[in-house]
Amino acid sequence: MTPETQQKLEKMALKVREHIVRLSTDGGCFTGASLSCADLLVYLYSEFLNVRPDNLQDPTRDYLFLSKGHDVPALYGTFVELGFLDKVRLDQHLSTDDHIYWHPNRHVPGVEFHSGSLGHLPSVALGVAMDCRMRGQANKVIVITGDGELNEGTVWESLLVASAHKINNLTLVVDRNHFQANVATEDLIPLEPMAPKFEAFGCEVRRIDGHDFAQLEDAFSALPFSGSKPSVIICDTVRGRGLPSIEARADRWFCNFSSEEVEELLRELHSQVATTLTSETLTVR
Repeated sequence: MTPETQQKLEKMALKVREHIVRLSTDGGCFTGASLSCADLLVYLYSEFLNVRPDNLQDPTRDYLFLSKGHDVPALYGTFVELGFLDKVRLDQHLSTDDHIYWHPNRHVPGVEFHSGSLGHLPSVALGVAMDCRMRGQANKVIVITGDGELNEGTVWESLLVASAHKINNLTLVVDRNHFQANVATEDLIPLEPMAPKFEAFGCEVRRIDGHDFAQLEDAFSALPFSGSKPSVIICDTVRGRGLPSIEARADRWFCNFSSEEVEELLRELHSQVATTLTSETLTVR
């Protein structure tokens, strides 16, 4: 990756994080989880996927399915920066006048499938990958899951089928930020060792730093990892990445900040100096 490309991606990821912070008020959003996958989405849509605002109906385009749909602020922020979505629509977040809310909606250009209930989109992505192969097309099909989402049996069922049918144009990407809602994954239902689990289900696996654009490029440019297996990329990430005040905090998965806090957090993004937050945290038991 050239220094110029690296710099371009870093600037765009910062802009996407700004969008996420601005969506974290007046009802809030899943801020921490969205910040963990911002770099991944920026890289995929900027450098890897054949998906553009002008080819969204082209059957030869590539497909990305955001199975961890609560990360949609990162997706919409990326869409704004790449021209899929008018920035003004983000001002309609949680309004009944638009379709911009806590999970993806297909009325938003670029969203391939709505998601909310976790574990469903690996099966949808598998169906699309099989269809592409049956039609003799070379579409890349990516599905992004959360790590806590791996507790859903449908994820593993889809991989069993993908492995059985040698669907090597399907790639499952895990946003491994080590939290599920407001609990650490390893304190709830431990997931490690993760790679051998995927290998046992017939996948070829790589594990990388999900915030390192060079590592993202190395991994995705090597796809498919096998001629006869689905690929899995485990991206180790940090919940709340970019905001020291909420990084790796179990209680900052969903955030509803005051307008004053939003302005402070935007400054924090650029300075990397943690601010003091007083807004309530969300705990689910």
